[in-house]
Amino acid sequence: MNLLKAASTVSLFTLASRITGLARELLIASAFGASAATDAFNVAFRIPNLLRRLFAEGAFSQAFVPLLAATRAKEGDEVTQSLIDAVATVLVWALLVTCVVGVVAAPVVVWLMASGLARFDDAVVMTRWMFPYIGCMSLVALAAGILNTWKHFVVPAATPVVLNLCMIGAAVLLAPRFAAWGIEPIYAMAAGVMLGGLLQLAVQLPALARLGHLPHIGLTPARLRAAWHHPGVHRVLKQMAPALLGVSVAQLSLLINTQIASQLGPGAVSWLTYADRLMEFPTALLGVALGVVLLPQLSAAQAREDAAAYSALLDWGLRLVLLLALPCAAALLVFAHPLVATLYHYGAFAANDVQQTVVALMGYGIGLMGLVGTKVLAPGFYARLDIRTPVRIAVVVLAATQAMNLVFVPWIGHAGLALSIGLGALLNAGWLLVGLRRRGSYTPAAGWLAFFLRVLFATLLLAAALSWVAQALDWTGLRAQPGLRVALLAAVLGGAAVLYFGALVLCGIRPRQFVRRV
Repeated sequence: MNLLKAASTVSLFTLASRITGLARELLIASAFGASAATDAFNVAFRIPNLLRRLFAEGAFSQAFVPLLAATRAKEGDEVTQSLIDAVATVLVWALLVTCVVGVVAAPVVVWLMASGLARFDDAVVMTRWMFPYIGCMSLVALAAGILNTWKHFVVPAATPVVLNLCMIGAAVLLAPRFAAWGIEPIYAMAAGVMLGGLLQLAVQLPALARLGHLPHIGLTPARLRAAWHHPGVHRVLKQMAPALLGVSVAQLSLLINTQIASQLGPGAVSWLTYADRLMEFPTALLGVALGVVLLPQLSAAQAREDAAAYSALLDWGLRLVLLLALPCAAALLVFAHPLVATLYHYGAFAANDVQQTVVALMGYGIGLMGLVGTKVLAPGFYARLDIRTPVRIAVVVLAATQAMNLVFVPWIGHAGLALSIGLGALLNAGWLLVGLRRRGSYTPAAGWLAFFLRVLFATLLLAAALSWVAQALDWTGLRAQPGLRVALLAAVLGGAAVLYFGALVLCGIRPRQFVRRV
């Protein structure tokens, strides 16, 4: 398997997901702006997303995927299917309980997340509508773990597009109907989220069936007891405990930041959310794609006790992070205003909303290298079934992030929250890298200094060009000519890509250098 091709495939479908996600956010921004209503929806949507990252894509995936890959490598497909069935049975029952509790306790959950919301009751209603989404997405994470382990990356990567399309349909078709029926229009977005969760799960099932590894879920108490006593389930739970703590640290930071933002007045939560959506482009296209591809391969190399291949995989991933994330970070810092103005500055989204979103995006952009790098470095620990080390690092980073909030938020408001997260991400990634080096899991291959200098030169050239274009045009004033503004943005970004990669080629860097087969 060509790892670069696999990562590119994941990135391509992730790009489709992020483009449709951006269209979704553009519609929400145009229809509702950065208002108390959007704050309520964003908080309500953040709650199931928080739990999804905490349990589904976070602790569960970190514990399940390495064990699944190792079981398949050592014991074959039959034993692996037994593990899948047992884990799926226990997971379904746990999700059922979680969703019921979440719907009942929604007021408490919203209060813990954002007690300062102007439309608190609306957030509670939408949380109840969307809470079962966590159940759907946890099962989607289970399916994605299985498919990725068998090197079937397309369906898991393409599935998020379904959610975005459902939310776009809700904004365009359902919101006006809700208004006509006397229902708060923003509630249509909550309905779109729930429908999207159900359809994402439905898309995964045929792919699992074709693979021959569709989970057999025990729906009786006897089957649940049998699944609970499966040794693989206890191994997953044992690994989930430290993983859950580690992911909880990151989500606790999000919880604290949302609570602080809710106290900064209407719009603050939404400005951070819109900036975060733009950050998801590079973090998902680069970090998530690399992490998805690397974790099963690192786990297999660990099962073979092939230390050289393990280190080489990490080196390959880190070089791609530098090659692709550094120019993205530079672009977010010097070209943030044209990006935000072109993508969001329509309808109810005012010029002040543009500026407030820009400063948040720049704060996030400072930490982009750390956010993407962590997606490569953390699997270096997970594949060795060492989740405790990243947890300890995450706890210290959380404390440091909140200490920075005490300094930055009184000074620059909501932008201080984004800046603290960015700096915390750099600290996290740097610490993980040092940890891998000290334990001997990663030894940099030859040529790193020359590679870094070439990428740095190309990035500085890119940043200078983008900075000039950002100052030369009145991107906010072009609101009256949206077609022209979009065309200019596309032309500038296309030209910037040609400039950057052309400079790399002139410096001697070739794409074939990153082709890696396993």
